[in-house]
Amino acid sequence: MSEQTPLVAVPKKRGKLYVFIAAAAVVLVAIVAGIVISLNNSQTDAADAAGAPSGHITEGKGSPSDPVKIGVVGASDPYWEVYTEATAAEGISVEIVDFGSYELPNPSLTEGDLDLNQFQHIIYLAQYNEAANADLAPIGATAIYPLGLYSTQFDSVDEIPAGSTIAVPNDASNLARSLLVLQSAGLIELTDGGSIFATVDDIDTANSRVSVTTLEAALAPTSLPDVAAAIINNDFVEDAGLSFSDAIATDDPSDPNALPYVNVFAASSGDADNELFLKLVDIYQTTKAVQDGVLEVSGNTAVLLQTPVSDLVKSLAKVQSDIRVQG
Repeated sequence: MSEQTPLVAVPKKRGKLYVFIAAAAVVLVAIVAGIVISLNNSQTDAADAAGAPSGHITEGKGSPSDPVKIGVVGASDPYWEVYTEATAAEGISVEIVDFGSYELPNPSLTEGDLDLNQFQHIIYLAQYNEAANADLAPIGATAIYPLGLYSTQFDSVDEIPAGSTIAVPNDASNLARSLLVLQSAGLIELTDGGSIFATVDDIDTANSRVSVTTLEAALAPTSLPDVAAAIINNDFVEDAGLSFSDAIATDDPSDPNALPYVNVFAASSGDADNELFLKLVDIYQTTKAVQDGVLEVSGNTAVLLQTPVSDLVKSLAKVQSDIRVQG
């Protein structure tokens, strides 16, 4: 290795004082350099710890190692991927957990396997709370969807022959709503006009054109070859190869009395004011790409909402009170 020439020539003679001053200067430079390096390392460590721009969650709930788990029915809907991208852009990690039927997301939330769920309207939530002695709470509205009657055999309600059989979901909230749709379509008549608590026992068979059979909501599409028509929840319409425009009858989601059918994000009551969870609701409600995706998946039938949470809570309390009275 070649010998390098010093940048500054070294004097041939040094006095003791000079040597002392020189040594002190070297120590001072080293100390200053050490401080600068330490500061730079601290800043680097902080940046490395963040691993993302300022405001991104790097530890705890909402971090990559502990994402917020949201239970849904229909995770294959494209807008859920758009939603998780939108939450990631805000520095929040989210995991969408898919369920094949409506019976599972609420127990999973109650047991702490989920942080939130988003699949149900207020009536369904109220009925679950009462039946399970649970206290899940709505923390934000998403949309209200008209409930449709579909048929692969008939193009209109008028074509359905008297005495035919119609299939409807068997869960209490959607059952009552389905019966109201059939009554509006002139296919059945309910005693005293029906209510959100109507059951098949309330059908006035003497004045109804058709009979009604109940089955699990997810099975309604597969029943179409065997029945004249079926009420099919929005989550299962396109999976059945149907279009929302194929519905031969629907209810009216703009009716002021339809508030109990507003779909919501639900959390445990202890998380009702959780700022992180409320932020996730806000991202869902205000991200245009997400909202456009919801509309597209619903065949532009969804009515998108930002109903005040206080109104949702009041509606839930009212429905639960009515359930207890009915019981």
